[in-house]
Amino acid sequence: MRPIKIAPSILSADFSRLRDEIHAVEAAGADWLHVDVMDGHFVPNITIGPVVVEWVRKVTTIPVDVHLMIADPDQYAPEFIKGGADWVSVHPETCRPNPRATLNKIRELGARPSLVVNPDVALSNVEDYLTDIDMLLMMTVFPGFGGQAFIPDVLPKIEAARRLIDQKNLSILIEVDGGIKVDNIKEVVSAGGEVIVSGSGIFKTTDYADTIGQMRKAVG
Repeated sequence: MRPIKIAPSILSADFSRLRDEIHAVEAAGADWLHVDVMDGHFVPNITIGPVVVEWVRKVTTIPVDVHLMIADPDQYAPEFIKGGADWVSVHPETCRPNPRATLNKIRELGARPSLVVNPDVALSNVEDYLTDIDMLLMMTVFPGFGGQAFIPDVLPKIEAARRLIDQKNLSILIEVDGGIKVDNIKEVVSAGGEVIVSGSGIFKTTDYADTIGQMRKAVG
């Protein structure tokens, strides 16, 4: 199995003490921090804006990974990058005039671009843009709310994405997000996941270090 990175999603953190929560998962061994941005248009929920990313950046030194579940990433991605996002993931169907232009702009502004594949989106929708990205985010839930149950039917698609990337001899990380916990992380990594996003699977446990340790142990 490939080495994995654990990226706790702050969507499930206690926002009344967010700095402490961030420091706690850092001390527990988190590799990245994942930030879920929702606008109430592309997905039926509203979360946070660039100012929160700016404050997150001020209290952490590990990579900040921003997933834009918004209707107009071309307008707002620059603000999140200015705020301190290291990675920015966008949904291909939201990019205007096309994903390549959006991804190139993200890279020009200093962040690393990523495309998102929802459970009902075919890999063929993003295949033409693999040379423009550094990461592919495979969703194992439908985006919009935290705490959803993992959809195991996505595992074969993750395997297919891994094969496709390897066949093209590309250096692209596969990130997986949605319902991942200690009891299913091994399946996700076996399928090809390398960056593992977990929100409630970490922040809703009592000992972050123990949980992250169990995750690493589960995948060897």
